[in-house]
Amino acid sequence: MFPLLETIDSPDDLRKLERKQLPKLAEELRAFLVGSVSQTGGHLSSNLGTVELTIALHYVFNTPEDKLVWDVGHQTYAHKILTGRRKVMHTLRMQNGIAGFPKREESPYDAFGTGHSSTSISAALGMAVAARLAGNDQRAVAIIGDGAMTGGMAFEALNNAGALDANMLVVLNDNDMSISTPVGALNNYLAKLMSGRFYTAMRSGSEKLLKGMPPVLEFAKRAEEHVKGMVTPGTLFEELGFNYIGPIDGHDLDTLVTTLQNIRELEGPQFLHIVTQKGKGYAHAEKDCVLYHGVGKFDPVHGIVAKPVAKKTYTHIFGDWLCDMAAADDKLVGITPAMCEGSGMVEFAEKYPQRYFDVGIAEQHALTFAAGLACDGYKPVVAIYSTFLQRAYDQLIHDIAIQNLPVMLAIDRGGLVGADGATHAGAFDLSFLRCIPNMTVMAPADENECRSMLTTAYRMNTPTAVRYPRGSGTGAFVHKDLQVLPVGKGELRRQGGQIAILAFGSMLAPALEAAESLDATVTNMRFIKPLDEELVLSLARAHRLLVTVEENTIQGGAGSAVAECLARHGITIPILHLGLPDTFIEQGEHAKLLADCGLDAAGIAHSIRKKLPD
Repeated sequence: MFPLLETIDSPDDLRKLERKQLPKLAEELRAFLVGSVSQTGGHLSSNLGTVELTIALHYVFNTPEDKLVWDVGHQTYAHKILTGRRKVMHTLRMQNGIAGFPKREESPYDAFGTGHSSTSISAALGMAVAARLAGNDQRAVAIIGDGAMTGGMAFEALNNAGALDANMLVVLNDNDMSISTPVGALNNYLAKLMSGRFYTAMRSGSEKLLKGMPPVLEFAKRAEEHVKGMVTPGTLFEELGFNYIGPIDGHDLDTLVTTLQNIRELEGPQFLHIVTQKGKGYAHAEKDCVLYHGVGKFDPVHGIVAKPVAKKTYTHIFGDWLCDMAAADDKLVGITPAMCEGSGMVEFAEKYPQRYFDVGIAEQHALTFAAGLACDGYKPVVAIYSTFLQRAYDQLIHDIAIQNLPVMLAIDRGGLVGADGATHAGAFDLSFLRCIPNMTVMAPADENECRSMLTTAYRMNTPTAVRYPRGSGTGAFVHKDLQVLPVGKGELRRQGGQIAILAFGSMLAPALEAAESLDATVTNMRFIKPLDEELVLSLARAHRLLVTVEENTIQGGAGSAVAECLARHGITIPILHLGLPDTFIEQGEHAKLLADCGLDAAGIAHSIRKKLPD
């Protein structure tokens, strides 16, 4: 079915092909990608868009000695297939299978592990400098998308790379923002010309010749900039010290290969701008690249068929609440760092476009931007994944918490996230949030409580965070009122014997189930900060064993808050902390991962029985 692709078990095999065979390989690789992802789920649109680029990079560069650093990693499936992992693609994003992102432990061709964006240029620069220090000719290539280029870290790295004059290549894969439109054959011709040695040598030689005539040299430089500026958008990158080439058609293999071969021979920092189409070659994905960005299993012939939603997800609950609260308060503004669909803000963006702000992949900016809005009387709601909030920790402390500003964080994907694995897990937020002064931190046990907590957080005039998991909860009925909960108060959910389970957030349901066989008391703690100390102390006085359960790392988490409370009051009682272990949890089915961590009902009951005092 894939006669050419099946002969490629490594880039060495790829480099044995004649150039005229590469378009056929691209055709087979694209078809394989559609078939493979339809069976496993994963990121499709972006991978279809980088087929030709991936082939050209491995064809020209001597990987793995030359380093390819992929930004984010959403676009690396073709790379995995061409580097010896074709036969195990059916295990993609599954437990004990291959990861959905580059992973150093998985292959020597994965030069750098990536799951968060805008890191590739920094990492590739480090590798380029390492090669220079070692005195070898290894090359480093950063492949970054236009979305990731909105991250400030990318520009920090560009600035440093130009100053260091390192031998590296940055490939900008422009597939969405349309930074500029390719001008067809003329642009491709210019790219080949400007990447060639003759043009580079001519420019260098002209500078030497004209150095004795400074006014003429300055005129020549300005003339070159103006000429290039008329046909390319590279002025910014040139000013940062890069030799800008492009934009070129990222699906034209002949132009890609020729241009990359030329660039491979150049010294100093190079910048290649290519334009590609997300979903290229698969009609369904070309029509709706957002829908096919991250997909579950689907029929490759008919595409994704919408299925009725049995239960609303927490993301949907947030989206509905956001629209309702915006209708009630015209001071509400919604902010997202490039996660409109993922965070459930599509309807809000349509209804309130003047109050909706997508700041791009710029989490640090998102929080300080929110702080500025809060200073002038607005009530910002920042919708952000737990894993991405980690990137803006300083801004949360310095710009929001110290100034005690009313910025609300709606933190999605708290806890484990299944197939996306360790890079996307929200394992640490309860730990790193609760230590910040002025913060209020809460975690809902079900969908209805999530809506109430969102309202409670918004009504406060201080920094707040509502942390909820990926997917749906218990299926609880969700009221439409904007109810407020008493701040810092938990609730007793089951009265039992000598064991008290203090459940935080999503762990309430398995805790209640485990309690049935143990005859344990169960409380829904609701607030991580401020902790309901009165409830904790009353439970400690009435029981022989306290058990804390949370979908967060045990170190420094909600359970630690309980232990600190008991210590402050001089109460000594056996206490068992259950939560995520001190390790990075890899990808797999969410329920199975929780069970492996002992956080399902059976695991909770088993751990408690082992701990029971004699």
